[in-house]
Formats: sequence, structure tokens, C-alpha cells
Amino acid sequence: MKPYSITTALLGFLSTALASASTETQSSKDNLPGDFKPPQVFKNANLVHVISLEKNYVKEQINVLVQNVASEPQDEYYLPFTAEQMARVGGFEVKDRKDANAGPFVAEPVDHASLDSVQYYRIRFPTPLKAGAQQTLGISFYYLKAYTPLPASVAQDELQFLVYDFSIYAPSAYPTLKQKTEVKSWSSAIPGYTKIKDFPTKQGAKLTYGPFEEQPAGAVSPAQVRFEYEKPVTHVAELDRDIEVSHWGGNVAFEERYELYHRGANLSTPFNRVKWVQAAFYNPPTHALKELRVPLQVGSVDAYFIDTIGNVSTSRFRSNKREALLELKPRYPLFGGWKYPFTIGWNSDAANFVRKTATGGYVLKVPFLEGPKQAEGVEYQQVNVKVLLPEGAENVKFFTTIPESSIASTSVGITKSYLDTVGRTTVTITARNLVDEFRDRDLIISYDAPLISTLRKPIVIFVSILSLYVATWAIGKVQVGFQPRK
Repeated sequence: MKPYSITTALLGFLSTALASASTETQSSKDNLPGDFKPPQVFKNANLVHVISLEKNYVKEQINVLVQNVASEPQDEYYLPFTAEQMARVGGFEVKDRKDANAGPFVAEPVDHASLDSVQYYRIRFPTPLKAGAQQTLGISFYYLKAYTPLPASVAQDELQFLVYDFSIYAPSAYPTLKQKTEVKSWSSAIPGYTKIKDFPTKQGAKLTYGPFEEQPAGAVSPAQVRFEYEKPVTHVAELDRDIEVSHWGGNVAFEERYELYHRGANLSTPFNRVKWVQAAFYNPPTHALKELRVPLQVGSVDAYFIDTIGNVSTSRFRSNKREALLELKPRYPLFGGWKYPFTIGWNSDAANFVRKTATGGYVLKVPFLEGPKQAEGVEYQQVNVKVLLPEGAENVKFFTTIPESSIASTSVGITKSYLDTVGRTTVTITARNLVDEFRDRDLIISYDAPLISTLRKPIVIFVSILSLYVATWAIGKVQVGFQPRK
């Protein structure tokens, strides 16, 4: 396919997505009264609840067969959460389990008049579900700050155990005829878990509760599981990701500033550097964070790694035709409760990200989130993405494949930098409660860059240098000496 055909297709997709996003934004402004209860127009004929504790965030999947028990078609399905859960849930997506090619359903949190009561996510069906008809939903979401270390403090060379609290019955605003819950742990070492009747059955690292018979809407059965987790619990409180596009330089510059925490078990005794160095020879399991691996786009160059002290030399950057990998080692190993703010950055050829359209405009396509890729995962409480387009860019439209429910705010403004005149058009997007599984999601921006805006900066530089030369010449002609009196 020719380049202009690709960019034209991208623009068509972008326009459709923007129209859809506009509709979603408008719908999310609806408010629910404080005493709202979802109409009992559905029942869950069969439900499977899968809780994954395999990374340092929790991933939950609810696969449910929904049946419309009302006499009229229905298109709104509600999923309940507590107010505390609502603040930590992210990446909420819903798909049709029987049609893998169907796009995700519209799903968003709805405003509730009472913050103390049950909160809801509203799922809209593409077409209303007819009376008596069934629909299979695949609902997935993530919980951040999900674990509590128990014990809260351990020795430097001791094992770390985490606790997760959950409900054996899946959250539901409707009666459920049949259901079961599967809990998948990172480790088969599970010294403690809640037992109910003859459940759970344990098979390796998996616990299975159920199947259970009919349960009413809102049924809850508190449970807890404690498991061994010899990995760091890596939490990024805030990530500032700046992307600067330069047409003249043919370059896209990336910089990311991290506020990183380890949310695992604290040390019960002061850190022993000698013991840490000795352990490096036989490499025992440890929950300390020792290194980070950051895969970058192929062709990335000029990578750097700095923290509050300055340049960090314990890093390695490998870039070739097949990969670009930045390997980082913090100044010190991170244990539970420790913090490490740092900055990384790199450059890349603009041709890898920017395409020119047949109409003379431009389309920029970059990853919304990159960052470390760890076996244990990384969670992000807040991500601030700022894209600086070329000066004078106009008619800006943008879209991201990050779940709409995770987008907190968007804006288009102006940022003035070195040698700018009118300033650079800037797209800013803030997202909350993301995980590293969204590393492959894109941010797409279309914009126009008129010729006058492209030439503005070199003209300003030329005029400035010429003015300086003329001023210097004029000052040189000024006579500052004294003439003798005749």
C-alpha cells in the first residue's frame, strides 16, 4: 500500500474515532441519583470470574452470559464497585466473547450523587438486546495498589508475602444463576486462603471456588489469599512523558520523568551493603528492584539516564536494526517503602512516526506509553503525556486507543520554547490507573503545518542575526572620541 493511502486510512479512522469519543464524553456527563439502583432487566445465566495475582497489579476478568428478562429491548448493563475500589480501578474494557473482531463496547464510569454508596460502570451494547435474547460479555479491568505485605517488614534476605482481599462472588448488579471464581497466584506457595464449604480446590498456583448456585444481585462473600511473591512491587505514582516533534531537524525527542516507588515489604533491619554484595555471587531470590529494562522503538539513539544527583553511569543502551533496548540499574537496590525518581530520554528519526497526507497535512503516530517492561509488571497511577508539535501547527485532532474510562483530561494549548515566536501547539493528555499491558496502545495526532509556519523560525533567526549585524555595524560608526577645539 502506498504511503499516502496509509495516511488517508489513518485520517479516516481518526475522524470516526473522534466522533465516537465525542459521543462517549457527552454520555459520561449523565448523573445518577444517590439512591440509584440498576433496573432488574437482566440476569446472569452463567458467569466465570478470573482473578490474576501473577503481577504486581491485579487483573480481573468477568466472562458472563447476560440474558434480557424484561419485555422490552435493553442496551445498558451496570457493574458495581465500592467507592474505594472505584479510585483504584483502571483499564476497563468490554468485548463480545463470541466475536473477537468486534470493537470494544462503550464503557465509562458514571457520576454518582453519593460518593459513599456503590459506584457503577455503565456498559452500552452496540444494539439493544431484544427481550429474552442473550449476549456474552468479556469484561476486564485492573486494580492498582491491590496488595498488602504480610508481614509488613522482613529481613533483607527473607521471603516476601502479599495479601489480597476480594469477594468470592463476582460483583454484579443482577442475580446470577451459576458462577465460579478462579484465583491465579504468582506462586504455588499459598500458605493462607479463605475456605467456604468444600471450596476452594487447589491445583498448583490456582484456587477454584465454585461452581455456586443462584445468588442475588449484590451478593458479597469476603475472602483473602496470602501468597509468596519474590518480585518487586513496582508502582509509578506519576510519569511525565514529553514528546517533541521537529520537522526541520527530522527528529522526535522523547523524555520521561518517573516518580517510582516499591510498595512491597519494608526492611525490618537497616540495609546491609556487605550482605547485598555477597549475595550477588549466588543470586538468591529477592524482592528488591535491581534493574529496569526499557524496550524502545527500533532506530532510537542518544539515550540517557539521570536522577536527582546527575548522570547515572550504571546503564547500557543497545540499538541496532532489530531492537533498541535501554537497561537501567538504579544507584541503589529498591526495597519496600523506598522511592527513586529518575529521568530517561532518547531521540528517534521523525520518519518512524510522522507521515504526510495527500492533502498536505501530517499524521503523528506514537506509543501512548512505553517505559520499563518487567516480568512482574509495572503499574502507573497517573500518566501525563505532552506532545509538542511544530510551531504554527493547526487544525489539530487526536485520538488514543487507551481505554476511554482511564482518560482523566485532554487539552490543546501553546508552549513557548527557545526561539519560538507564536509558540508550539501542545497536546496534553492525562490518564490514570494504567498498567504496562497498555504499552502497545497508540496516540494518533493529525495536524496541518502551513508553509509560512514552517518558514517562520528560520526567517526569525535570519532577521535576528541580520539585525544584530546591522546594530553592530551602526554602533561601530558612532564617534565616541573628542575633537580638539579650534
